[in-house]
Amino acid sequence: MPRKVIALVAAGIAVVTAGVVVWLWWAGTAGLSGKDLVTARLDALRTGLSIGIGGGGVFALYLAWRRQHATEVGLVQKERDQEDVARAYQLQQEVAEHNRVHAERVAEATEKDAADRRVTELYTKASEQLGSDKAPVRLAGIFALERLAQDNVEHRQTIVSLLCAYLRMPYLPPGDAKDSEHRERVQEREVRLTAQHVLATHLRPEAGAACWGEALKLNLNGATLLAADFARCHFGETTFDQAVFVDEADFTGTTFAERASFARTVFQERVFFRNAVFHKASFRSCKFEGVADFSDATFRKVAVERRRVYPGDTFSGAVFHYAAHFPNVTFGNGVDFSYVKAHYSIQFDGALFEDLTTFEDVSGEVECEGHYRALGPTRYQADHQVFASSWPDHWVVGPDGVITHRAE
Repeated sequence: MPRKVIALVAAGIAVVTAGVVVWLWWAGTAGLSGKDLVTARLDALRTGLSIGIGGGGVFALYLAWRRQHATEVGLVQKERDQEDVARAYQLQQEVAEHNRVHAERVAEATEKDAADRRVTELYTKASEQLGSDKAPVRLAGIFALERLAQDNVEHRQTIVSLLCAYLRMPYLPPGDAKDSEHRERVQEREVRLTAQHVLATHLRPEAGAACWGEALKLNLNGATLLAADFARCHFGETTFDQAVFVDEADFTGTTFAERASFARTVFQERVFFRNAVFHKASFRSCKFEGVADFSDATFRKVAVERRRVYPGDTFSGAVFHYAAHFPNVTFGNGVDFSYVKAHYSIQFDGALFEDLTTFEDVSGEVECEGHYRALGPTRYQADHQVFASSWPDHWVVGPDGVITHRAE
C-alpha cells in the first residue's frame, strides 16, 4: 500500500479519535461539575483514545495481512519463476541435445557419403585395372579389390562376384612356347591363380578375421580353373556348372553349406573331395578324366520337398575315365548313380547308403566289400508311381543292410 494512503488513513483515525474525544468531552459532560465532571471527562478521553487505538490496531492488522499476503504471493511467483527457469533450462538442454544429435547424424552421413565415394572410386579404379591388357596392372587390381573387400563387409559379395566373373572369362591355357600368345597366356595364368588364391584364402575359417564367411555366393559357371586349391574352404551356394578344372583340383575338407552344383563339369586331372561335406550336391553328367577321390566324404541328409524321384544327391550320367573312390562315404539323402559310365572300377568299400539309391544302367565295374546301407526307405510313391532303390546286378543287400558281392 502506498505510504500516502497509510498516512491519510492514520490521519483519518487521529481526526476521528479527536472528534470523538471532543464530542464526548463536551457533550458527555454538559451540566456536570466537580468530581463528576472530572470523571466524565476522563471517561470521554479514555473512550475516544480506545476508539482511536482500536481503529489503529485494526488498520495495523490489515497492513500486516496485506504484507503477509504479498509475501506469499511473492513466494508463489518465485516458485513459478523458478519452475519456468527450470523448464527453460530443460528445453535449452533438449534443444542442445537435439542439435548435437543432428550434428552427429549430419557428420555421420557426411562421413558415410565420403566413405562411399572413396569406396566407389577405389572399386572403379580396381575394376579398370582388372580390365587392363597388362598382367601386372590386373594383379594390382585383384589385390586392390581384396583389400577393399576386407575393409568393407557390405561390398564383399559384389567383389567376390566380380572375381568370379573374371574367372568366367574365356581363357586358353599356355600351349606351344612358339605360339605368339604364349607369353600373354602365361601371364594370364598367374593372374587367374592369384584370383583363385584370393577367393580360397578368404573362404577358409582358419583365416580368422580375414575369413569373409560362408554366406557368399560363388558363380563359376563355365570358368576355367587352374590348379584349383579350395581345400578346407567353406562355401555357401556354389555353382561350377560346365567349368573346366585344368591340372589337379583339391577340395579336401571343404564344406558346402548350401547347394553345390558341378553339372557337366570337366576335371582334366585328379580331383580330391576327401572328408568334404555336402548339403545337396549335383555331379550330373560330370566328366572325371583323372582319379576321383571322395574318401570319407559326407552327403548330409537335408529336408527336401520330395517332388522328384531322386531328390537327393546325384551323379547321374557322370563319366569316370579312371578309378573312382567312395570308401566310407555317407549318402544321407539318397543318391543317383544312374547311367554312370566307369572305364575303371568305382569302389564303395565301407560306404553308407540312406534313402532311395539307384545304380540303374551303370556301365563298368562297381565294387563293394563289407559296406552297409542304413535301414531307410527303399520304396517311394509319387505321382501314382512306385519307385524303388536299384543296385548293381552283382550286389546282394541283406535284411540287416549289409551289402556283399554275389558270385559271378
